[in-house]
Amino acid sequence: MAVALVNMASAFLRRKSWQTFVASGLSGSPPPLPQSRFFPPLEEAMLPPGTFRGRAALITGGGTGLGRAMTTVLSQLGAQCVIVSRKLDVLQKTADEISGRTGNPVHALQLDVRDPEAVARCVQRVESLTGLPDVIVNNAAGNFVCPSENLSANAWKTVADIVLNGTAYVTLELGKRLVRQQKGAAFLAITTIYAESGSGFVVPSAAAKAGVEALYKSLAAEWGRYGLRFNIIQPGPIRTKGAFSRLDPMGEFEAGTLSRIPAGRLGRASELANLASYLCSDYASWMSGSVVRFDGGEYAMMAGEFNELRKVGPFPFCPPSLESPPFRGLTDAAFAQVTPEQWKLMEKMIRSTKGS
Repeated sequence: MAVALVNMASAFLRRKSWQTFVASGLSGSPPPLPQSRFFPPLEEAMLPPGTFRGRAALITGGGTGLGRAMTTVLSQLGAQCVIVSRKLDVLQKTADEISGRTGNPVHALQLDVRDPEAVARCVQRVESLTGLPDVIVNNAAGNFVCPSENLSANAWKTVADIVLNGTAYVTLELGKRLVRQQKGAAFLAITTIYAESGSGFVVPSAAAKAGVEALYKSLAAEWGRYGLRFNIIQPGPIRTKGAFSRLDPMGEFEAGTLSRIPAGRLGRASELANLASYLCSDYASWMSGSVVRFDGGEYAMMAGEFNELRKVGPFPFCPPSLESPPFRGLTDAAFAQVTPEQWKLMEKMIRSTKGS
C-alpha cells in the first residue's frame, strides 16, 4: 500500500512537471530551489595567486564550457596554458580573451584527439611552446541522447573515439614522454556520475567514460613511481551550451533535474574549475587514483531506494508565488510526493504489521 501511494504521488508529480514545463513556454532555466540559499556558489579562484606560476597546462576541449572555465582559473593562477580542440577559430578567440584578462600566455592548437598521429604531432608542438606540461586535463568529449535500439555503429564509434580513445592517446603520448624525461605531472579526467552507475540513452558515453576511469586508476597505480598523478572528477548537471543542446534539446531534463539535487541548484563551471585546479596543484599531491563526485548530492539522492518518499515542498520550478501563472490554483499538496496524511497512514500500517 505504501509503495502504491508513493508511485501514485510520483506519477502525479511527473505529469505535473511536464504540464508546468509546457506552460512555462519552454524558455529559460528553472530557478533554484529554496534550500540553494544554504549552498551559494563561490566563483572566484580559491587557490592563492601564483599557485601555478612557472608551470604549463594542456586542456583538451579548452575552448568552451568546462574546458574554458578550467583554463581561465589555471591561467589566473599563473599557468601558461595550451588549449586544443578541432575548432581553431573558437580556440583562438577563447585564448585571446583569457590571456587578455589574466596577462598570461594562452596558446591555441587545433587537434582532433581521435587521430593518434595528430596527437603525437600536437604534443611535439606543445613541447616546443611550453615544454612538457605539468598539468594535463582530458576534458574533450562527445555525447548525445539516443535510444540504444537506434544507435548506429558510427554513432558508437564517434563517442568512443573522442572520449575513451582520445583520452588514451593524449594520456599515453604525454605520459611516455614525461617518463622518459623523468618529469612529474598531474593528469585530470572529466567524466560523469553515470560512468559509475551506467545510464540508458547515453550508452556509448557511459561505456567510454567508465573506460576512462579504469584507465586513470590503472595508470595511477602503475605510473605513480614516475611522479605522475591521475585523478577524476565526475560532474553532475552543470549548464554549458554544448552539453545541454545535445543532451536536453527540449529543456525537459533540466526542468526536472532540480528535484533530485539536494543542494537545490545546478552546478557552476567556475566551481568545477576550482576543484580541478586544486586536484592538479601541489595542495593535492597525495591524491592519486581518486574519483571525486561533484553533483550537489544528486547521485546519492537517485541511489537511495526510499528517497522518493521525501516531501519536496515547492515544485522544482519553485515559483516565487503560487499565485503566479501557471501555478495559480494549485495547493501545497499538489507539490508534495507524500502528504502528512499519507505519512500518518503509512505509519499506522507499519505499526500494525506483525512478524517479519
